[in-house]
Amino acid sequence: MSNFLGSHAINMDAKGRLAIPARVREDLAQACGGRIVLTANADEERCLLLYPESQWETIRPQIEALPNMNRMARRLQRLLLGHATPLELDSAGRILVPPTLRSYARLDKKLMLIGQGKKLELWSEERWFAWLDEPADDENMPSEMEALSL
Repeated sequence: MSNFLGSHAINMDAKGRLAIPARVREDLAQACGGRIVLTANADEERCLLLYPESQWETIRPQIEALPNMNRMARRLQRLLLGHATPLELDSAGRILVPPTLRSYARLDKKLMLIGQGKKLELWSEERWFAWLDEPADDENMPSEMEALSL
């Protein structure tokens, strides 16, 4: 089971290639042999989601099973399934981010790779730090968070 934690500042070259940090690369090699699926985040945040292939194959049927006559479900399917791109880390631990995904997440040279347990998020560095500066929406806090003690 994957356990992706931490944040990593990384760079992407003009062709859209980026090197996965060594520690994350090791975890990906162990979890899925370096085979991943990169897709759009369906949330309002324009970032990308990076799943180990095995994790993606667990959630993919759940997304496909959503009622496509429901507008929100159809949007989720179009974003997640429509942008899903199987990739494999090369021998140097790099991936090539497709132009459509670079455009969707507004990725430029400086990026942030953010661990989220079973997956990772890939953000534009500028958008990541802007998101961090946004105030929290305490009014919509789920009850599970109210009981959380850190």
